[in-house]
Amino acid sequence: MFVAKELKDKNICEYLLYMWQVEDTIRAFGCDLSALDANYISLFKYGEEEMKQLRAWYGYLIGMMKEEKVVESGHLQINKGSLSLLTDRHLELLKDPNEADYHAAYYRALPFIVELRAKGGQEKPELETCLEALYGAMVLRLKQQDMTPETQKALTHISQLLALLAKEYKNA
Repeated sequence: MFVAKELKDKNICEYLLYMWQVEDTIRAFGCDLSALDANYISLFKYGEEEMKQLRAWYGYLIGMMKEEKVVESGHLQINKGSLSLLTDRHLELLKDPNEADYHAAYYRALPFIVELRAKGGQEKPELETCLEALYGAMVLRLKQQDMTPETQKALTHISQLLALLAKEYKNA
């Protein structure tokens, strides 16, 4: 909750990746607040009031995940909404002839985005594909699995695009 709030104000892309991780953490504990609290939330070192707020936030997210039927997979509407706003800014930047740096970053990343979309088998928005690539890389790092040089190159270009987009989003 505290991290999410800070990231949302600072970097929308990092916020979305964090929230996806939160969704997966909740899923890992079967959307059971008691299990999540005992094995995860209780590990945080906040004061009593902050811990109470954190538990309530996770409980709220669990309730939303159940209500929105994203217990097994998918993303909460609040996260989809943030992605939609980010996509709107992305499209604005692509239409703006004065955004040469953004256009260049986009066209450097585009071949990798196209390749990832083709491999995914689903028609997803470009930015969702980009974020999924970074999320997948994070999971690979956690599992201490190697990535090919080509994957690392793709992630570099995608990261640069998203960093620029997050900056432009914040400044809009």
